[in-house]
Formats: sequence, structure tokens, C-alpha cells
Amino acid sequence: MADQEPSAVLGYEQARDELVDVVRRLEAGGATLEESLALWERGEELAKVCRRWLEGARARLDAALAAEEAEEADGPAPE
Repeated sequence: MADQEPSAVLGYEQARDELVDVVRRLEAGGATLEESLALWERGEELAKVCRRWLEGARARLDAALAAEEAEEADGPAPE
């Protein structure tokens, strides 16, 4: 698992689901220290991927809202 490299290629849902699995495995215990560290590192990387997706979504929403507000401020288009 630790040899997988998360990247922006991972979709949000895929990264989130894998992160949930990593957390579940850590909480279950029973892993060696080395395995636990590898899981922790993978979880941190997956969390970064999720955060980038969410930040991108927030930026797109903000841009859409700003464009909508600008249209409303300009008033109706002349006919």
C-alpha cells in the first residue's frame, strides 16, 4: 500500500474511500510499527489529494457565484 503514490489523477471519491480504509486499518490495530507508519504516510497523502479537490471545488463555486453577482449588478441585457 505504501508504494502507491497518490496524485491529482485520483478522483476525490477514490481518494476519500481509500483514506477511510486506511483510517479503519489504523484504528483496528494489530499492525507493526513499520506498517502503521506506512499507513499513516499514505493517509496523509490521500488527505492532501482530498483537500486539493475540495479547494478546487470551492474556487469553482466562488467563481460561479462571483460571475452571477456580476451579471446581477450589470442588470438585464439591452434588447
